[in-house]
Amino acid sequence: MPTRIRRSRDDRRLADLAAAGEIREDRRSAVVDGPQLEAILARIREELALPERFPPDVLAAAERSVADPALPTTDWTDIPFLTIDPPGSTDLDQALHLARRDGGFRVHYAIADVPAFVPHGSPVDAEARRRGQTLYSPDGRVPLHPPAISEGAASLLPDNTAPAFVWVLDLDAEGRTTTAQVERALVRSRTRYDYEQVQREVDDGTAPDVLRLLKEVGELRAALERERGGATLPLPDQEVVEHPDGYELRLRPPVPSEDWNAQISLMTGMAAAAMMLDGGVGILRTMPAPDARTVTRFRRQALALGVAWPEGTPYGEVLRGLDPADPRQLALLHESTVLFRGAAYTPFDDGVLPEVREQAAVGAPYAHVTAPLRRLVDRFGLVTCEALCRGTEVPAWVREALPTLPALMAASDRLAGALERAAVDAAEAALLAGRVGEELEGVVVDVDDDGAGALLQVVAPPVLARVTGAGLQPGATVRARLVEADPVQRVVRFELLP
Repeated sequence: MPTRIRRSRDDRRLADLAAAGEIREDRRSAVVDGPQLEAILARIREELALPERFPPDVLAAAERSVADPALPTTDWTDIPFLTIDPPGSTDLDQALHLARRDGGFRVHYAIADVPAFVPHGSPVDAEARRRGQTLYSPDGRVPLHPPAISEGAASLLPDNTAPAFVWVLDLDAEGRTTTAQVERALVRSRTRYDYEQVQREVDDGTAPDVLRLLKEVGELRAALERERGGATLPLPDQEVVEHPDGYELRLRPPVPSEDWNAQISLMTGMAAAAMMLDGGVGILRTMPAPDARTVTRFRRQALALGVAWPEGTPYGEVLRGLDPADPRQLALLHESTVLFRGAAYTPFDDGVLPEVREQAAVGAPYAHVTAPLRRLVDRFGLVTCEALCRGTEVPAWVREALPTLPALMAASDRLAGALERAAVDAAEAALLAGRVGEELEGVVVDVDDDGAGALLQVVAPPVLARVTGAGLQPGATVRARLVEADPVQRVVRFELLP
C-alpha cells in the first residue's frame, strides 16, 4: 500500500492561500527523487534504531495464534458492516453500521479483537509492548503486530470473518449517546470504502442509506462537539507520499467524510471513558485545559492579529472559525499550539479516579479504544470495557499492565514524532536542494521572542522552514531567499529579503 507520513495539521488547505492570491503559485514539481530520499530514510531508520523485522519466535507465535484463536461465541456476521480507510490499507481496525431506531439512531462499531490473537505473556504481547505503536515512514511501516495478525486474521477486511469488540451505541435524534454496550462477536465486513469514494457517493446522491446516515450522525456529533467546547486545530496536512517518480511532498485536501468517520471514533472513545470511570478502573487519554493566563495571552495575540474574539466566546469556537487562507489567521493557528499541551495516558484502579479526567480538545473524558491493531493501549482499554459491561472482574493481567502503559506509550510517541519530523524535514530539504539562491514567497508564523527568526510557511512547494531577518511579523506575507537546503542534515533555511 502507499505509505504516507505527515506533519500533523488537521483539516484545512494551505493551498487556499495561493488560490486567494495571497501567495503567487510556484508550479515547479514537488516530487523528490526516490533513490536519494530512500538512502536518507534508511539512515534515519538506523539513527532511530527502528526495528526492521519481527524476531522468529514472535512470527512463530503469531502463526500459532492465527491457527487457534480465542473466538467469541456470539455471531453477528448478519450485520452488513463496512469499512472506511485510506486506499490500500490492509490493517483495518474499524467497521461500522448505522440505522435509524426509535426516533434516533443505532450505531454498531466493530473494533478488531486483537486480544483474541495476542495472549497475555506471549512473545507477540512482549514485542507489542516493546514497539508501542505502528510507525509510519514514506518508505514503509514498522507495524505493531506481525502481518499474519494485523493484515490477516484480525483485520476487518471485506468478507473476512473475524472476532471484534462490537460497540452498540444508541443515540437520540440530536446524536447524543443514550446507551452504550460492548460485546465480543464474530463479524464480517461487506464493503470497503475510502474517504473520497464516500464523499463522492454522498455528494452525487448514489450513497447507500448507511453512508447518508454517517453524514447525518457525523454532523450531529460535530455540533455536539462545538456545544461542549471541543476544539480542533484547522491546519492542513503536509504529507510525503509515494509517487511514480519518487516521493511527493504535498498538502492533501481533506474531505468532510473524514470528520464524519472520526466523530464515530470520538463518540466511542467517550463512551469507553464513561464506562471506565463508572467502573473505577481503566486508562484515559487526558489533556488539561489551558490555564487562564495562557488563554489570556493567546487572546491578546488574536486581537493583535486582527482576529475578532467576542467576550465570552470559548477558544475552541474561535479556532474553529479561523481560515488559513488568511495569512494572519494562519499565523494565529500556529501560535495556538500553546493551548494543546500536556496530553497523557492516565491509568486508575480500585475506584480512585484521577484528578484530570477530560481531554480538553475533545471537551469530555475520552479513552483510546478504536485502533488496537496500530496502538498498544487500545487492547487493554477494550478488554476493560468488555469486562465492565459483562459485570465481571477486569482481568488481573490488564490491571497489572495499566500503570506501565503511560511510559510505554510516551516512548513510542516520542519515536513516532522523531520519525515524522526527520522524514518530512529530509523530504523538504531534498526537494529544495537544487534551488539554493532562489526567492520564494511565504507566510511568517511562530516568530521568536527577539523577532530575529521565525518559521516560514511556503505554499509551493509546501515547506515549513526557518527564516532569519529583521522585523519579522506574524502573519506577514514575505519574500525570502533560500540559503541552505541539506537533505543529509535535514536543514532548510531562508533569509528575509530587504
